[in-house]
Amino acid sequence: MSAGTVPAAFRIDARDNVATALSDLPPGRVRLLGEAAGEEIEAAEPVPRGHKLALRDIAAGGDVVKYGVPIGRAFKPIARGGWVHLHCLESRFDEKSSQLDPATGVSRDTRY
Repeated sequence: MSAGTVPAAFRIDARDNVATALSDLPPGRVRLLGEAAGEEIEAAEPVPRGHKLALRDIAAGGDVVKYGVPIGRAFKPIARGGWVHLHCLESRFDEKSSQLDPATGVSRDTRY
C-alpha cells in the first residue's frame, strides 16, 4: 500500500454488520466499498486480509451478518472497528470452527 492510500474493506449487503478486509488493515481509517461505498470506519486493531471488520458494536450472543444473513454468533462483545474471527465468533455453519485456534487454524480439541 503506498503512502496516502486508505485501505479498504468490502460490505456485501446493506444488512451486513461486517465488511471483509481487502488487504491487511492496520488500525486507523478504512474506506468501505460495495454496499457501503463512500463510507469510512476506524479499524480499532489490525485485521488480516480476508477477515471481517465490525461495522457496528455487536453484543455477546448477537448475530454476525454477512451476505445479508447471519453467519455466526458473537460469544463475546465485539466493538465497532474490531476484528471479527474465531476468537469472538462461533460459526452457524460449522460447529468444528469454534475449536480452531484463531491464529493458526489448528484444531484445539484433537490430540495427536
